[in-house]
Amino acid sequence: MFCDVCMPKPLEIEILFGSADNQSHIPSIHRYLEEIGLLVHSTADSVTVKEEAMKGLLDYINQHMDPSSVQFRTDKYEWKPIAEAVELAGTQWIDRIIDEGHVHFHIQPIVDANQSLYAYEMLARFTGDQDETLSPFEVFQTAKLRNRMYALDRICRINAVKQAAALTTKVFINFIPTSIYSPEHCLKTTVQLANDLNISPSRFVFEVVETENVKDLAHLKRILEYYRAKGFQYALDDVGAGYNTIEMIHEMKPYYTKLDMHHVRGIHKDEEKQQTARAVLEANRAIGSIPLAEGVEEEAEFDWLKDAGFQLFQGYLFGKPAPIAS
Repeated sequence: MFCDVCMPKPLEIEILFGSADNQSHIPSIHRYLEEIGLLVHSTADSVTVKEEAMKGLLDYINQHMDPSSVQFRTDKYEWKPIAEAVELAGTQWIDRIIDEGHVHFHIQPIVDANQSLYAYEMLARFTGDQDETLSPFEVFQTAKLRNRMYALDRICRINAVKQAAALTTKVFINFIPTSIYSPEHCLKTTVQLANDLNISPSRFVFEVVETENVKDLAHLKRILEYYRAKGFQYALDDVGAGYNTIEMIHEMKPYYTKLDMHHVRGIHKDEEKQQTARAVLEANRAIGSIPLAEGVEEEAEFDWLKDAGFQLFQGYLFGKPAPIAS
């Protein structure tokens, strides 16, 4: 059994009408939507409707009300101006991706200082209804818009673990900590699947993406402690300059820390980027973490990073993302 938040479900939209004049329309809207089966419920100042009702309702609001005082939200999230509801139209395709598991993975090598293969990062790729390739950015943005990040992150993790069975190295798998409510429940399937496939948990490194955007550090720490207790490893991704990032390295004690590519590009000739890299290295040494530089494209960058003390490297210099060989 999975909790509701992990499963695709019909989207319900709550609309708050604001002004008293706008609210006077609610009884008529209630009767009409109830008659055609699209009303979920209503109150004195709001209605909650099925997604299919939105196009007609938006037309009505724009023609007969003051739209500037109307707001909407989905699944009890933050209120947004009704004008932004237009973006929801035509986004149901993300539910099909989640429901049918239309995600596969390309892999990019991670190498050591001798350029020997150490691991692969697994990078999600998505296909649409016509088998067309979809932009990962578009997929994740659409999932966020429809509040389906939880389900999308889960299906990506599960498919990554499944496809990792074809590899023999360590694998780095991205996950979004804000998409996990409770590690004991949301990550249970991931742990069970690895056990079922007889893959040692130590082969998996879960990368915390959007490191700078993590607000609830206590929640993140619970997630990482759960992974550690189950034998998995974890990494902080996109690490860069700033007190907050360095403090997070000390606080979270990752097995690996990935220096963001922004601080890697041209590092051999940029003193500011070199200072950032040295700060990250110092923090890693303090906790015994392994430093990894990502986005390496030039030999000169690789040489500087290697000489500075970085142990692992990733980037086009060593290989581009490619499908897993069958």
